[in-house]
Amino acid sequence: MEKLSKLLFKYRSYTPIPFVIIMLLFQRVSGISLATGFLIALAGELIRLWAVSHAGSETRTTGKVGGSFLVISGPYSYIRNPLYFGNILIYFGIGIISMSLFPYLQIIAILFFLFQYYYIILEEERYLAATFDNYNLYFKEVPRIFPRLTPFKNPGIVQPEYDIKKGLKSEKRTLQAFFIIILILILFWIFEIKLV
Repeated sequence: MEKLSKLLFKYRSYTPIPFVIIMLLFQRVSGISLATGFLIALAGELIRLWAVSHAGSETRTTGKVGGSFLVISGPYSYIRNPLYFGNILIYFGIGIISMSLFPYLQIIAILFFLFQYYYIILEEERYLAATFDNYNLYFKEVPRIFPRLTPFKNPGIVQPEYDIKKGLKSEKRTLQAFFIIILILILFWIFEIKLV
């Protein structure tokens, strides 16, 4: 399973592509789906931006799992994997916008990404447990994928500096993809384009 975890981690930026292609081919955007899905996807993107503004560009690594800090601030004080939680909201929101093969594509996509992130998270947890002495307490107190209601605090753990400018820079590719896909779907809706 460790090989699968490493493989999924390495290619995690590319696994959404087949879903995006199917979504664009079979899209049936409506005004309601656009408004509802956009709000869900935007919430996911804002969570991602909040997370990378705390964790920095180390979240963008693709070769192997790593990190200089055990980040427990910002969204990491509520959930251990806010980037993946944000991604799931983005994928689900864009799936709602598209209404492509609704609800089957959305259910399959959510199940796939939960499967993928489960194995990626296992790999990341192995690294964090071996690298940071305080990880076990954090692991016990903060949920993996669904947020807790109150923030976890441990003032003894040194945190990277919160930097929204670095967060925006790190998130540039994701923001570009986010707005390009939504713009394409808006244009399909405005011009009533159906590919299939």
